[in-house]
Amino acid sequence: MHTIEPHYAWLEQYQASEDERSPLYGAENNLDSYVNTIYGYFIHPQWDDMESDTLFLKILFVDYDERVAVIEFIGEWNDAIENDIMQLKRQIIDPMVHEGIRKFILIGENVFNFHGSDDSYYEEWFEDAEDGWIAGVNFQEHVSREMRQYNIDSYVNFGGQLDELPWRTYPPKKLVHVVDGLLQRRLGA
Repeated sequence: MHTIEPHYAWLEQYQASEDERSPLYGAENNLDSYVNTIYGYFIHPQWDDMESDTLFLKILFVDYDERVAVIEFIGEWNDAIENDIMQLKRQIIDPMVHEGIRKFILIGENVFNFHGSDDSYYEEWFEDAEDGWIAGVNFQEHVSREMRQYNIDSYVNFGGQLDELPWRTYPPKKLVHVVDGLLQRRLGA
């Protein structure tokens, strides 16, 4: 687990720790010290803490003019015990919505398990997004299946081409354009 790093190719374009409008403004990652763990396994120190024992993230890109954010995750998304969606919603998403973000790309290839609870925070997030959307990109099939069992797919778009998107090959604005195009076709807008 300690060798899985968040995507870093876009660092010259955006760093949440240097963005005064970011909920992670001023966050420091000590590359000499591995302190965060998931189930006893150390994770790379570049992942950011959102006050969950099982789920960590990295805000990879934000464009306030386009009102979009790209967030990568690692760990176990556990709403049943850790209430990860509440932590994510209150610590990260609410401040971003307050800053005008309405489109969210969630990179989930390093989310290894999902344990659901109710969907009220997802519904709230969906309503906050207003004329935007929430897209789950490259979530593992068993994680997507579990999310569907809890009706998360009523609020988060995933599946189809979103499951096999070569997102790392795109610059961030191109990724946003590709995901927006896929969702516009899917939603018939």
